Amino acid sequence: MSVQQTASSGKLSKIFLVIKQSLNGEELDFTQGSIRKAVILLAIPMMLEMAMESVFALVDLYFVGHLHNSSHAIQTVGLTESVLTIIYSLAVGMSMAATAVVARRIGEKDPAAAAKAGMQAIIIAVSFSLLLSAIGFIYSPEILLLMGATSETAAQGTTFMRLMMGSSTVIVLLFLINGIFRGAGNAAIAMKSLFIANIANIILCPILINGLGPIPAFGLTGAALATCIGRTLGVGYQVYHLANGKSTLKIHLSYFKPHWEQIRALLKIATPGIFQFIIASCSWIFLAQLVATTGGDHGSAGYQTALRLMMFFMLPAWGMSNAAATLVGQNLGAKHLERAEQSVLKTAKYVIIYMMVVMVLTFGLSQYFIAFFTNDAQIQEVARTALHTMSIGYIFYGIGMVLISTFNGAGDTWTPTWVNLFGFWLFQIPLAYVLARYFELGPMGVFIAIPVAEFGIATAGFILFKKGKWKTIKV
Repeated sequence: MSVQQTASSGKLSKIFLVIKQSLNGEELDFTQGSIRKAVILLAIPMMLEMAMESVFALVDLYFVGHLHNSSHAIQTVGLTESVLTIIYSLAVGMSMAATAVVARRIGEKDPAAAAKAGMQAIIIAVSFSLLLSAIGFIYSPEILLLMGATSETAAQGTTFMRLMMGSSTVIVLLFLINGIFRGAGNAAIAMKSLFIANIANIILCPILINGLGPIPAFGLTGAALATCIGRTLGVGYQVYHLANGKSTLKIHLSYFKPHWEQIRALLKIATPGIFQFIIASCSWIFLAQLVATTGGDHGSAGYQTALRLMMFFMLPAWGMSNAAATLVGQNLGAKHLERAEQSVLKTAKYVIIYMMVVMVLTFGLSQYFIAFFTNDAQIQEVARTALHTMSIGYIFYGIGMVLISTFNGAGDTWTPTWVNLFGFWLFQIPLAYVLARYFELGPMGVFIAIPVAEFGIATAGFILFKKGKWKTIKV
């Protein structure tokens, strides 16, 4: 074997070793050593975790897209997901706070304080999610109608929405506990919990939708049942690893007693973080409603199909950006400010490369992706137009996600909240409305407004990142 072949073989062995290490879930010190290796070790499981989170919606979309009157079913799934983004906002906001505080305590070499903070975050999140869950369950038909669904769609989709809203506490726990593990540097546990949840959903979805043997066909409702069961199993896996005492985070029952000072500290970080995502979520809800009212059932179903596909490709980039949040939190805790900044820039570089590849794939293969989820020619046409238009901004979406994760990982949740407020509510929504209504572009006006607004958000985020205020935040 030549020297060159030996070197190549050695390089491949190192790559496989790093991949194996990242998937095994070893808890490492990310405040020292190679930044590139640290990003890769965290990013691989985080990307897979987010990819699997997006698979939930795509699996549901695939099976319900082949039901009779699929436009009603697809619209119900899409509109329900849009409303659930409010629940996701709570989940992600609390998850961000947990990741920031847990990562900072781990960086300070204080795992007991990290574990206590994580448990207090669970207390807060469960309390709020139970209230939202009850409201969503009771008013499901009214919410669907408010979102622009026809009376027929609302009638067919009420049970689906009630099941999804009623199980929202499980969604919150899935996000939050994964955030705790990510803050501790163990992204593999988060990935594996989503893997278990997805496998269950993929197996149960066709069975519960179409029926099998003695199991009756539940139709659209079966998709909700499969998703709820899958996510519950994922949470069960998380709880097992929290309680078995083998990780850095040692959990004791006394940690579940409310500690008001810690709760206030978490809420101080989480509240703007929750508003940050509620602002973005309400923007998406408004856009979904605008498409539904200007494009009808087929326009809405096409938009929702394109949106789910776009999210499938974007969520791995979000997962990669979460690596920046963990690295920033731990390195700020260890007082390594320059290393924290270099970690962000390295992560952004990888995200940009990924998004460029995704953009090429989207433009080249969009018709095949869309055809896989629906046979309706009208829905396919709208979805293709939407996907091509919205995909223009992929690189800016990626940069924005990394920068927002940086601020959140540092505990500076107010900065991205203000960026989102101006970017979404004061720019994206008015632009979409003017283009759709005033210029009579209909859904196309919405499709155009999305990448334009994301370009502005990414630009503002980069300017604020370079100012460096995020390095001075105390949590």
